[in-house]
Amino acid sequence: MILGLVAILLCQLAGEFVVRLLGLPLPGPVVGMMFMLAILLIRGADSRRGRIATAAAPLLKHLQLLFVPAGVGIVVLLSELRDDWLPISLGLWGSWLVGLLVTGWVVTVLIKVFEGRRGEGS
Repeated sequence: MILGLVAILLCQLAGEFVVRLLGLPLPGPVVGMMFMLAILLIRGADSRRGRIATAAAPLLKHLQLLFVPAGVGIVVLLSELRDDWLPISLGLWGSWLVGLLVTGWVVTVLIKVFEGRRGEGS
């Protein structure tokens, strides 16, 4: 399990390093996840009993604890949120609506594609 945690943390550290070095507008952990994905794809997926999976299982089991810092940040920045409630609300609701519409469109297209394939196979 320790080697799995080391691998996860090294990928996160590499992501932070690359983001800061190149000045990318991405969070370091996201870049680290992309590194880990690339490593797992090259190496072959880590099995359910692999080191990374063993280390990740407790983290995923208690994932709700990772939301505590975000909640604290919201409470600390409540005055700024109160001042900018309109653009924040529009951004949240707008992105939700765009996501909903795009998801509906993709499902509609996929239904047509699969119905077309089903009709060809008959």
